[in-house]
Amino acid sequence: MNAPELVERVHGGDRRALARAITLVENGAEELRPIMAGLAPHTGRARVVGFTGSPGVGKSTTTNAVVRAVRAQGRTVAVLAVDPSSPFTGGALLGDRVRMQEHATDPGVYIRSMANRGHLGGLSWATPHALRVLDAAGFDVILVETVGVGQAEVDIAGQADTTVVLCAPGMGDSVQAAKAGVLEVADVFAINKADRDGARVTLRELRQMIAMKDRTDEEWKPPIVMTVAAEDKGVDELWERIDGHFAHLESSGELAARRSARARDEVQAIVLDLLRSRLGGVETDGGLDSLAREVASGERDPYGAADLLLKELGATSGL
Repeated sequence: MNAPELVERVHGGDRRALARAITLVENGAEELRPIMAGLAPHTGRARVVGFTGSPGVGKSTTTNAVVRAVRAQGRTVAVLAVDPSSPFTGGALLGDRVRMQEHATDPGVYIRSMANRGHLGGLSWATPHALRVLDAAGFDVILVETVGVGQAEVDIAGQADTTVVLCAPGMGDSVQAAKAGVLEVADVFAINKADRDGARVTLRELRQMIAMKDRTDEEWKPPIVMTVAAEDKGVDELWERIDGHFAHLESSGELAARRSARARDEVQAIVLDLLRSRLGGVETDGGLDSLAREVASGERDPYGAADLLLKELGATSGL
């Protein structure tokens, strides 16, 4: 398939074309530029909901249950599940998709696993571009499940309209709950496995953490939902809360602001990646490796080396 044909088929919902486009995104293929240009007019319609939390809180099970809730409303759903890559082989099990096999034959559901390929923050470098492809394919809702790495997993807040942070009983004491990190990016909290001992303690700690932040009457206060996703308990309420947050974003004008910030970060990431790819071709006093040796030996400071590299990079690229 050439780029125009692929764009047309993706927009028409062709699953084979959709899979091909996301593979090109993951590989950073040269064909990606005309494909993304063709898909751009068809984006901006899907709702993006992110699910994050520490390993073992039930992100895949909750995502699977939310798919059922969304489909019950007649909406189409795409799931982007990011799995960790091996630091030694680069491979990934991509096992999150295994947990969602009940939706495999549903024509209104599309599930794609993606390896993070060493990218920190819980997502893959290709996630923003994959979201654009899924958006252009016409899905009403896109659910993104992050790797699950703990407190530093905050990238999802910059990619989703609504971020759901999952917790589980035994997550830690009140000091842990008050720490900066993943808990601060939540638009909705879900205490999963709420049938276990300690669920009420976790609920109290989260309430205390939420109360510590000063908010105006117009600001959104993250609700807390108790769920047992494996038994489908509390999932409908969770989706209602997610719906409520999206309505708040629309009425307050924050939805447009969040999406503009998301696009800005996406453009910035592409620019930085292009700069990195061009650094290897810069011939400044022997190139980057030579400058690195001079910095390491103390012959040149790192800021001076960076200035020299940028100057040469601008000259060679016509900036």
